[in-house]
Amino acid sequence: MVAGPRFGEDAAVIDLGDSCLVVKTDPITFTSERIGWYAVNINANDVACLGARPRWFLATLLLPEGLTTTKLVRGIFNDILKACRSMRITLCGGHTEITAGLRRPVVVGQMLGEVKKDKLVRKQNQRPGDRVILTKGVAVEGTAILAREKEPLLARRLGLARVRRARRLLLRPGISVVQEAMLAMRCGEIHAMHDPTEGGVLSGLYEIARAGEVGLRVWKEQIPVLPETQAFTRVLPFDPLALIASGALIVVASPENARRIMHTYQRHGIPATVIGEICSHEDGIVLLDEGKARPLRPPGRDEIARLLEGQF
Repeated sequence: MVAGPRFGEDAAVIDLGDSCLVVKTDPITFTSERIGWYAVNINANDVACLGARPRWFLATLLLPEGLTTTKLVRGIFNDILKACRSMRITLCGGHTEITAGLRRPVVVGQMLGEVKKDKLVRKQNQRPGDRVILTKGVAVEGTAILAREKEPLLARRLGLARVRRARRLLLRPGISVVQEAMLAMRCGEIHAMHDPTEGGVLSGLYEIARAGEVGLRVWKEQIPVLPETQAFTRVLPFDPLALIASGALIVVASPENARRIMHTYQRHGIPATVIGEICSHEDGIVLLDEGKARPLRPPGRDEIARLLEGQF
């Protein structure tokens, strides 16, 4: 075993000799629409963040008693297969059952990938002076979920066309960060990668710094918030930086390699912004907002959980 469970690490790493096997498991619980697509992409992201290419996927599908139809099952598996094919991943196993007590289907995914030992990305390699890059923006996944789960309310206030655009964020720009991670790997040594999920970009940044035992300065005004996300905040009061954020990738690299990465992303049409820098552990984890510094702390709860419970 090279790496097991620890704060800020979302996959295990197993020594295979010349290479490492990266193993990840994650359930999909916040939405019932396109859960097969979510399951593949969310698990693939965490494997790619360690520098490994996702290759094999297994799915445990738990279906609600009395509510399951052939159409539902086919839809979930079609989404799983489409997502796997898009990244050349093999669906190699799993389990399916009808489970009493469920109100919606649940998919628990398991993703495996492989990486050469000298290419494994470890968060403890972060160094003071490293640049912190964020791709795409905040918050692709959370915004797409809200567009589906709160469509009537949002459409009344913002118009159906805008809500439908937000729904499509799931596929464009999409919640996958595998391409961004693999492109970054070609640009030289990567000191850390992390995809912000539950707790949004605030949690993702906090986790990557804690995992590397380093300090961090983040410039709040540099964090790109998607226009659809910003529009939703006018209807549903929430902090976009604390909204589940799959679809963005945090990359930490030396200033020289960060410039290469930014240039590569530009050539491939991937929006990216330098939002911070690594500093010494003694400097703490800090969010700079209009020149004022305050401790960067993860939210106690993801905004999506509160919003889906109707607490607004």
